[in-house]
Amino acid sequence: MSDSKITRRSAFEGLHPIQVEGAVTVAPTPYATRFSFRGDSKAASACSKGFGVMLPNALLKAESDNGRTAISLGPDEWLLIAPDGEVEALEAAIEKALDKQHHSLVDISHRNTAFTVSGPKAETLLASGCLLDLHVSVFPVGMATRTIYSKADIVLWRTAADTFHVELWRSFVPFVWGLLEEASHEL
Repeated sequence: MSDSKITRRSAFEGLHPIQVEGAVTVAPTPYATRFSFRGDSKAASACSKGFGVMLPNALLKAESDNGRTAISLGPDEWLLIAPDGEVEALEAAIEKALDKQHHSLVDISHRNTAFTVSGPKAETLLASGCLLDLHVSVFPVGMATRTIYSKADIVLWRTAADTFHVELWRSFVPFVWGLLEEASHEL
């Protein structure tokens, strides 16, 4: 019998850093625990207790506390993000809080990854492939949504006036990163 060990590899491995001095920096985020949660308002309230962060009732919102974030993606859908290595403990806590309520809780920690785009030209760089109006007056801090960057499905969350968190499937990383790298040369 072979003694095989699975090695975790970053989706960003081998990609060039994206940084334009004084304008923008694009950087991978650390590994994280991620869940897709679906349920009605009663289930969302129970999930909030197990997760430790109030799942936002309003659409296009993100709530964070103690390194955990809940992003509202639809009337009955949330993306839950927590520090790496918390899958089993969080799953148990959420399932216990939900008891027998109808819901869906799916671990997507290995499917998704993320990066940040920060700096005074962050909006401009993201606008190169995203049709949303990203001006802070329209897309304020704390707002989050599922959208498209070029042809790739992403979740875009504004964490500060000049910083965005971008969630995406690992398989989209080379495509999106390449477009961002190319667009950064125009800044």
